Amino acid sequence: MKYIETLREGERVCDIYLCKSKQVAKTKAGKSYYSLVLQDKSGTVDAKVWELSNGIAHFEALDYIMVDAEVTCFQGSLQLNVRRIRVAKEGEYTPADYLPMSEKDIPEMYRQLCAMIGSIASPHLRALAESFFVEDKQFVKSFCDHSAAKAVHHGFVGGLLEHTLSVMKLCDYFVSVYPYLNRDLLLCAALFHDMGKTRELSLFPANDYTDDGQLLGHIVMGTMMVEERIKSIEGFPEKTGKELLHCILAHHGELEYGSPKKPALAEALALSLADNADAKLETMKEVMRGAIGGDWLGYNRFFESNLRPTTKM
Repeated sequence: MKYIETLREGERVCDIYLCKSKQVAKTKAGKSYYSLVLQDKSGTVDAKVWELSNGIAHFEALDYIMVDAEVTCFQGSLQLNVRRIRVAKEGEYTPADYLPMSEKDIPEMYRQLCAMIGSIASPHLRALAESFFVEDKQFVKSFCDHSAAKAVHHGFVGGLLEHTLSVMKLCDYFVSVYPYLNRDLLLCAALFHDMGKTRELSLFPANDYTDDGQLLGHIVMGTMMVEERIKSIEGFPEKTGKELLHCILAHHGELEYGSPKKPALAEALALSLADNADAKLETMKEVMRGAIGGDWLGYNRFFESNLRPTTKM
């Protein structure tokens, strides 16, 4: 199999990929064409079908398709110019080859996550954390299998776990530098901050927004999940509960970034900074890895800057 990350401009590829998305568009001249995103476990690539001829069999998004295409370059990124398509037959492909996976070991990351939960001194916060991440096996499986985003950062199996663990580690570091921070509250907030994504996004291969995700979003849903579970923890301090919920609600930092509240607690501010740092640094890594040569990569809309790699990613 020719993985997407190994494609090079000028090559011809004839292989099977997952059709992540399919859109029918029109050229300026009014001619219809298909705009596709193809995926395997190494990444995604844009593809165009300019000629809707007899060589293009009927297919839909999330079908596994055999494509015959030329690898081209458009605005600094690889693109496939597809000439033929057919739906792949069962047995011609292995679904696991088409799921992007975390480069880190998922069981080991989960072990580290549980170790950090075990270090929480507050019995009520630790019991709350364990009720989700130790006792609720169905939730644990969903959490470990989920991505942290449809696109932008950590958009792979294990991405939500990887991002959450990184944010917890950053928050733990903040506590070592700023010891006035409430470690138990901050670590618990970091653990819970994106848990609503288990309901906001569907599992792979779709990895798309659910109806609830579109209507409510992960911040609101995560807050609701934690608030409901707090009710089952006998004697849970009301003040601690409100502070924890505030941290979740404020973790995007600014109203224009989707936070229902701006940080009012030091712990909420620390969480928003850790979340933003990990998301942006992972995004930068993914942008650099998808780049095609050159010292400068061109203007990036997400970072609002012309980017330049300093190391081989």
